[in-house]
Amino acid sequence: MKKVITLGEILLRLSTPRYERFIQTDSYNAEFGGGEVNVAVSLANYGCDAYFVSKLPKNEIGQAAINNLRRYGINTEYIVRGGERIGTYYLETGVSMRSPRIIYDRSYSSISEADVNDFDFDEIFKDADWFHFTGITLALSDKAIALTEEALKAAKRHHVTISIDINYRKSLWTLEKAKNVITNLMQYIDVYFGNDEDVEKILGIKPRELDRTTQDFKLARYKDLFEQAREKYNLKYIVGSLRESYSASDNGWSACAYDGNEFYQSRKYDINIVDRVGGGDSLAAGVIYGLLEGKTLKDSLEFGVAASALKHTILGDFNMVIVDEVEALLKDEASEKVQI
Repeated sequence: MKKVITLGEILLRLSTPRYERFIQTDSYNAEFGGGEVNVAVSLANYGCDAYFVSKLPKNEIGQAAINNLRRYGINTEYIVRGGERIGTYYLETGVSMRSPRIIYDRSYSSISEADVNDFDFDEIFKDADWFHFTGITLALSDKAIALTEEALKAAKRHHVTISIDINYRKSLWTLEKAKNVITNLMQYIDVYFGNDEDVEKILGIKPRELDRTTQDFKLARYKDLFEQAREKYNLKYIVGSLRESYSASDNGWSACAYDGNEFYQSRKYDINIVDRVGGGDSLAAGVIYGLLEGKTLKDSLEFGVAASALKHTILGDFNMVIVDEVEALLKDEASEKVQI
């Protein structure tokens, strides 16, 4: 069983019911979620030994978060207790031409105030196979940046494969700071998840002149940016999602990847969205799982895209599907009929 470490913040998610707006609702549905924990849940569902590293307040809400993780098979032994509060985000679900909205309330959360000496990273990464984190954690505080870098150094000492999902959030930090911090940490990264805009704005890669009139201009742009980024930062793989937004309710969903020799584009799925939060996390988790299982990058990409297409049909942050369900979709064996 492959040991995977994720580090970040688990959030209390408060979402409006029945597509209501923030200004009209008088109740919220309470769940948990967050970029790295979403990845951990998917990997646990696929049979990996998934660990989530974080800090949570020593109160009932913190314990509820831990209980929730354990429910989905996450190993929580590396979660330390302390600090003042759990981070929160509010979600207004989009529909038709109205986009979804998220409001963060994460300042001074326990993980953002955590110290490096709260964790024994050499113990955490002992016998680990993969370490995944996101740019969202880096955006929380300077302490979170220092904490993540110590984790990265330990992961390298233990020869662990490292991946990052950029997930730039302009409401959490400035583009300038994100660029400075992330480019400094790219020396540790083996596998990069992010779209073309992330590559250009955060990694500072400028696209070469391309013919914008061609049908495949967007893919050509991705390929160009991925080639430059992989060479500049000595990456093993680089993966990006391709979302076509017909409306807030209906999207086309696919992804592309580059391994230094071949540029791959996955199959595209037209999806009717139930909940898009966690879509990128489920893509990353699926690709990570595939690579850990010895699949090619192309097959890992197809698994990740199929898994994340299914995630869009599930309420909440977590992708609660198993390998058999993903493989059925890949084989076109999924059916709208009732499964008995």
